[in-house]
Amino acid sequence: MISYFFQDVDFKFNKRKLNNQWLRMVAESEIRRIGDVNIIFCSDNYILDINLKYLRHDYFTDIITFDYCEKNILSGDLFISIDSVRENSVLYNSDFDDELHRVIVHGILHLIGYDDLTDEEQNIMRQKENYYLDMRKSLL
Repeated sequence: MISYFFQDVDFKFNKRKLNNQWLRMVAESEIRRIGDVNIIFCSDNYILDINLKYLRHDYFTDIITFDYCEKNILSGDLFISIDSVRENSVLYNSDFDDELHRVIVHGILHLIGYDDLTDEEQNIMRQKENYYLDMRKSLL
């Protein structure tokens, strides 16, 4: 089950059923199933506190993913900074919704097992993000 939460941010997330359908399709394409996934939309300050407390990183980020997966069942918490997503959409000259969905699928890809520490891993992750964003557009 995919659940949505809002912490320290005034934000509404529409089309949850469509998003859930899309994320199930992403999981199935990677031979996985959705278990308990929590998507927590928050502010920059909230995600900075999470980053400091749990990862000991003193910087802002657009997403922090906590992985609770077991075997092929995707479970975890995706903390997404709406502030950073807005900034990134301006920086990359992209639509806010497109950038938000890129960050969401980025977190799901981490749960699947993809990483982005090296240039090669980042390229693979970006290709996967683009592929799944195109898949999402076909659902609209």
